[in-house]
Amino acid sequence: MSKPILYSSWSSSCSSRVRIALALKKIDYEYHAVNLRTDEEQKDFALNNPAKKVPILKINGLTLTESMSIIEYLDEVYPNPPLLPKDPEARAHARAIAFHISSNIQPLQNLAICRKLEEIQKGYGIQWCHDVICRGFDALEQLLKLYSGRFCVGDRITIADLVLPSIVYNATEKYNVDMGPYPIISRIAAELGGIPEFEAAHPSRQPDAPKN
Repeated sequence: MSKPILYSSWSSSCSSRVRIALALKKIDYEYHAVNLRTDEEQKDFALNNPAKKVPILKINGLTLTESMSIIEYLDEVYPNPPLLPKDPEARAHARAIAFHISSNIQPLQNLAICRKLEEIQKGYGIQWCHDVICRGFDALEQLLKLYSGRFCVGDRITIADLVLPSIVYNATEKYNVDMGPYPIISRIAAELGGIPEFEAAHPSRQPDAPKN
């Protein structure tokens, strides 16, 4: 069986989640860097995903899209280590936190929105993304007060932890968000950052990341 292929971009939050999942599942894969800013790349890429978005994972004869769907597929087909808790209540909490980040925060601060708003007024896009993350983090911090242990939900890594590092990266590296009001988010992000599989998936460690 051929090696899985991940179509990814170093700076993509959605790609980052899948890279972490693949690393945790010990799945060796081929990394195919995608630059969606070029017309030719977009034309070729649309053959695999009409939405022209990363990530795409080619695995087991399938072409999978949408990061959260990919992660749940991997968890069902490669069950160790599990990314969804067996307990229904904990599983619901893990999914709720994951989707709060992936649906309520990340799409509203992505590069396309930032650029479009910057076209309207210089500085507006950056401020919008900053404010979106802060509002999202205000709620996330409260959720983590209720459900977190060492990680987002209890003391085991779940799907919620896979989506946290990339949004914290965007907050601190792109939009200058003050993390002082978010001690739980900061603590868990630091804890995850020291885990080898999360380190390997960091944007700076990807082959297409800028070298300077």
